[in-house]
Amino acid sequence: MSDTGPAPRERNWFGHPAGLTVLFLTEMWEMFSFFGMRALLVYYMTKRLDIHQETASLIYGAYAAFVYFTPIFGGVVADRWLGKRKAVIIGGATMALGHFMMASEALFYPALATIALGNGLFLPSLASQIEGLYREGDPRSKSAYNVYYVGVNLGAFLAPLVCGSLGEIYGWHWGFAAAGIGMLLSLIIYMAGSRYLPKEPTRMTSSVMPVRAPLDQTARQRFLFLIGIAAIVVVFRGAYEQVGNTIALWADEGVNRHVTATWSIPMTWFQSLDPLMVFFATPLLLARWSRLAKRGIETPWLHKMAFGAATVGLSYLVLAAVTAWSEAHGIRAHWAWLAGWFVLMTVGELYILPVGLGLFGRVAPSGFRATCMAIWFFAGFFGNLLAGALGTLWGQLPHGWFFTLIGAVAGLAATLLYIAGSRAGYSENLVSAGLATMPSR
Repeated sequence: MSDTGPAPRERNWFGHPAGLTVLFLTEMWEMFSFFGMRALLVYYMTKRLDIHQETASLIYGAYAAFVYFTPIFGGVVADRWLGKRKAVIIGGATMALGHFMMASEALFYPALATIALGNGLFLPSLASQIEGLYREGDPRSKSAYNVYYVGVNLGAFLAPLVCGSLGEIYGWHWGFAAAGIGMLLSLIIYMAGSRYLPKEPTRMTSSVMPVRAPLDQTARQRFLFLIGIAAIVVVFRGAYEQVGNTIALWADEGVNRHVTATWSIPMTWFQSLDPLMVFFATPLLLARWSRLAKRGIETPWLHKMAFGAATVGLSYLVLAAVTAWSEAHGIRAHWAWLAGWFVLMTVGELYILPVGLGLFGRVAPSGFRATCMAIWFFAGFFGNLLAGALGTLWGQLPHGWFFTLIGAVAGLAATLLYIAGSRAGYSENLVSAGLATMPSR
């Protein structure tokens, strides 16, 4: 495990080191702030700032892309100069500042940049502390990341319900303020519980840095393999990342959200369905895969990912049919269709994103795991840029045709993944990595 050993104060909470609870709550509130702001972002731009929908989609895509981009450099800064603890504190304070800056319309663009920069320091430095909580061979470490990512999904689930409701009912700035308060709570919890976290290792100077062995032919082939898969995932994310973009717009424009004569579902609440479904679907899928493995049925990893992309594509095609029928009859689609779409889409998501994350971790050449994880982050970066570019077509195409196009994009990714899985031997010989699930960000 960690070179530094366990945290200085050996104490167990809920069957795990106390430090895991500290990291769990820190990440839960950070995710609350992140997804709370994201739930409001497109609505705030189009309704309050009067930004044209095409431009708003591009801005949303660029912001989401840089949220994936900055951790690549933030991790280097934390490892070489700041250390994890200082990086989390500086990054968290920077993100809180950015959320409160959103209260000023004049600071909108600087606020987005500030949040993205703070995220770059915060995100890689927090999760990387889990490893040092356990001694070598501690069996509890196998489930640590799964427990941690419950916090991720819990924060993502609560955020649209709280921040979204405040923003819609009382004003956008109240929602952003709630997100900022969530980030402050995250920071306070981390600093108050820091005594339960691992000690910082002594960072090596350049004169004692280990010399990494040159890449052999097999390692080069693995790198090329992962780069190819990452390129396909970019295509998939172009469809998947419409959740907070054009799907949010459709929830406002094309969905009848009335439940009773006097109450309708807030449009931001639907974005809580993705993490909610993660809670319910993940254990069911893991149990299914475990049963199949015991019977000797092991689906190649890339074929699982292809199935996931195809499922997401199918969800968009269903949405296209519903939208086309509704617009042809001059009515709004019932809210149950949108809820059902989130269920089907999340099932597809669980087959591709966590599986892909594990694939990159397992296939990575020895000594180059962090580099391969950076390739995965870059897929998120370019995928969000593609999603933003596709989102500009929302106002130019009939919405039924737009969702058909997005479904075709996901279908293209599914086809390419299936072909890659049929030609590559890596995925069929890999051992299960004990994957954890987190929302895309």
